[in-house]
Amino acid sequence: MRLVIAKCSVDYEGRLAAHLPLATRLLLVKADGSVLVHSDGGSYKPLNWMSPPCAMAEVAPDDLEADEGVTSVWVVRHAKSDDRLRIRLHEILHDSSHELGVDPGLVKDGVEAHLQSLLAEHITTLGEGYRLVRREYMTAIGPVDILCRDAAGAHVAVEIKRRGEIDGVEQLTRYLDLMNRDPHLLTAGPVRGVFAAQEIKPQARTLAADRGIRCVTLDYDALRGLDDVTGRLF
Repeated sequence: MRLVIAKCSVDYEGRLAAHLPLATRLLLVKADGSVLVHSDGGSYKPLNWMSPPCAMAEVAPDDLEADEGVTSVWVVRHAKSDDRLRIRLHEILHDSSHELGVDPGLVKDGVEAHLQSLLAEHITTLGEGYRLVRREYMTAIGPVDILCRDAAGAHVAVEIKRRGEIDGVEQLTRYLDLMNRDPHLLTAGPVRGVFAAQEIKPQARTLAADRGIRCVTLDYDALRGLDDVTGRLF
């Protein structure tokens, strides 16, 4: 990753146009090719960015830019569209590169990890006849929380979240796309998906339904055997 702190202005051209006037900003160039422009505020969101696939070139400023004090220009072009990010650097205050290595991925919090363990132990929560194949089933793009089989013997991939949002559905979609290309998993039909969480947002339910993914709301206390039936009216 390359980190540059510079006085710069930024223009985005393509499906939309946006301009950031001259100011001191943090520029990130990631190993995947993405370029992000950050200020010292606005929380985690960049002010502007270009996502991969894209390519960046450092070019000399034109005569007008040079007259305005620009010392170099970054031109970032998207590979699949006409979108273009033009960053005009007036002064570089810091420029360093760092090898971050392979990221191990997000480590689940205690509740998510415990939910996975409990659901694996009580896999019939998903339906009569379900049986566990294994937890943390590894794929080329990461581990699926639970791989199981339904009563008909078909494989089912289960993604578990404490709070189910659109990102989780997208994650499961990617797993399913990959797993449904593995003939060893298709002996009893296509791999289906279950998105399980303590709370599932309406937008996530809508997206899951559109992609043929079943949503299951998990009761943490019931899975732990702490559901107090005496305190209920029904």
